[in-house]
Amino acid sequence: MAGFETADDAAVYRFGDQAILLTVDFFTPMVDDPYDFGRITAANSLSDIYAMGGRVLTAMNLLAMPCSLPAEVTAKVLQGGADKVREAGGVIVGGHTIDDKEPKYGLSVMGVCDPDRVVRNVGARDGDLLVMTKRIGAGILNTALKQGLETEESLATVIESMAHLNKAASEAMVEIGVNAGTDITGFGLLGHTREMALGSGLSAEIDLAAVAVWPGVLEYAAQMVRPGRTTDVIRFLEEFVEWGPAGAAWKGVLADPQTSGGLLMSVAPARAKDLVAALGERGEEGCIVGRMVAGEPGRLVVR
Repeated sequence: MAGFETADDAAVYRFGDQAILLTVDFFTPMVDDPYDFGRITAANSLSDIYAMGGRVLTAMNLLAMPCSLPAEVTAKVLQGGADKVREAGGVIVGGHTIDDKEPKYGLSVMGVCDPDRVVRNVGARDGDLLVMTKRIGAGILNTALKQGLETEESLATVIESMAHLNKAASEAMVEIGVNAGTDITGFGLLGHTREMALGSGLSAEIDLAAVAVWPGVLEYAAQMVRPGRTTDVIRFLEEFVEWGPAGAAWKGVLADPQTSGGLLMSVAPARAKDLVAALGERGEEGCIVGRMVAGEPGRLVVR
């Protein structure tokens, strides 16, 4: 049902009266605490199922660890992942491990969805409003953590956000009905907006003042505290984006690679307020950050 053409978040395979969703993802550590590393990485892996409106069934561990690490460290990573899969309503059914110098962990996930209600990252319509969940800037704050400018204690709220499942947000998305959706991960808000706009044959506008960011993010961005990958994302986006009022700091934020970011949804204007309300009822943040407009496919304008 879904191929490689538009970089959908998961593969979709029709099996009888169900749509099977298949995805895989893994990370190197973004925090020192092994349990939190497991939780965050699992939440990120599960997010692709939620981005397509599905529910999680099973997951398989992908683990690369140096044999020199104490066994209890590996156990905490796996426990963090298992707890998130359990919270998602799924079950760990196995996996694979290798000896590696740099720790890596992730999940191969299978989910299921009604074939008529699969949410893809294409299908947005002219005039749709863009609704985003979870604040952005986690990549910048993770870099600040690695540079000793923040601690895991000072970033506890951000860490919990990264470990937070997009399950409830996905349920709100399916309940209200959207025209397109994806999650915000390695290509930042603008990168994933462009994917959606390009695949839908539209342009998009982003309202800078409406974009929710974590406290301190803009200050760090102004000091060029940001992941190395951000430069690559900005370089790629340059020919497609009219940055408008976004200076160097905002460029870094809008292109900031997110670890286990929120959902980005393209919804008809008449349903946008209902979507934000449905998110709020489930304890999820939701803000309208822009719109889809007729124009050159994949062109973005920051206002």
